[in-house]
Amino acid sequence: MENRMEKRTEDREDLLEGRNAVAEALRAGRTVDKLLIAKGDTDQALARLAAKARKAGAAVVETDRRKLDALSQTGAHQGVIAYLAAAPYAQVADILALARERGEAPLVVVCDELSDPHNLGAVIRTAECAGAHGVIIPKRRSAGLTATVAKASAGAVSVLPVARVTNIPAVLEELKREGLWVYGAAGEAAGTLYETDFKGPTAIVIGSEGDGLGRLVREKCDGLVSIPLRGQISSLNASAAAAVLLYEVLRQRLGL
Repeated sequence: MENRMEKRTEDREDLLEGRNAVAEALRAGRTVDKLLIAKGDTDQALARLAAKARKAGAAVVETDRRKLDALSQTGAHQGVIAYLAAAPYAQVADILALARERGEAPLVVVCDELSDPHNLGAVIRTAECAGAHGVIIPKRRSAGLTATVAKASAGAVSVLPVARVTNIPAVLEELKREGLWVYGAAGEAAGTLYETDFKGPTAIVIGSEGDGLGRLVREKCDGLVSIPLRGQISSLNASAAAAVLLYEVLRQRLGL
């Protein structure tokens, strides 16, 4: 029981409760990853708080009050609980600028709705280790830069730009206009990663844990690549697939 309670406390280090506390955090410029507000509460003060959070880039989600009660550590959440981001979000332009500063062909990892924070943290960690210039995640249906993600990334969230966007397909179009080739990881793809040239400006797209690449995301990719499998299991974990792909990119760019 003690270990379970310790884990719950650790998982909730990034929570902030109460209207005044959340409003003050926004005024101070702290990055709010997600704001949960009680479903059915319609007072103007709460609406203004939600609007400020949205303007600051937070995802605002109406939530059953019973869930808020279960999350609350103080018992006085006032219908508002915020998840604070462990690091500020970057812009897509910041990621591309970093590649230019280094004089390197851009390498960007795009995560299409990775909901498991440990998976996202592992992807960010591997991306940083493999020399990627940044990671892009969607605002909805995705883990954000929570404390759990930061821990799983081994601190990589503090040094690698992570951009959060409203529309992944639109961002893929933006990356293509900037000269990047967009490749999606798909188990059924005819071409493998070993047959694909990653030496130029590249974006690697990793699909969600359960469904893989979404239809619109898949349609925006310049090509799909697979990872050869020789065992009985039909797929790799999302973060493991990202690692295999990223290190093939690195191998090619090192000329090995």
